[in-house]
Amino acid sequence: MRIAIGCDHRGLNLKKQIMELLAELGHKYEDFGCYDSGSVDYPDIAGKVAQAVAEGCVDHGILICNTGIGMSIVANKVPGIRAALCHDTFSAQRSRAHNDANVLCLGEWVVGEGLAKEIVKAYLATEFEGGRHAQRLEKVRVLERKGPGTSP
Repeated sequence: MRIAIGCDHRGLNLKKQIMELLAELGHKYEDFGCYDSGSVDYPDIAGKVAQAVAEGCVDHGILICNTGIGMSIVANKVPGIRAALCHDTFSAQRSRAHNDANVLCLGEWVVGEGLAKEIVKAYLATEFEGGRHAQRLEKVRVLERKGPGTSP
């Protein structure tokens, strides 16, 4: 799998651990920053990762900040992105199986390294179930195309 990964300065340590895990699992990844502990604006990183996913340059994205909330908000502004903020393996599995999430968001200050690695493994190992869930995602796509104030 090809994965875009990015973080702000508050997610740098966890990003390094996740990149090691991705390499161990045999996945290819592209690091979109940040690269040191200097302060950066999370929208810049999240936007680049989300755009790479939306354009099909990579299969999935992983974004990390202190809570994962900011990264999730920004990523979900990009049409075609279904970013999921996950704090446990159950949420990670469901985000893929039911929502066909294509960006995983993590909070370095919320989950520890061990749990974060298990969340990433669960997310990457789970396939989208399709079926009734595909019909629901089509309604999301309609909302993306038509904009706010429209019903699916």
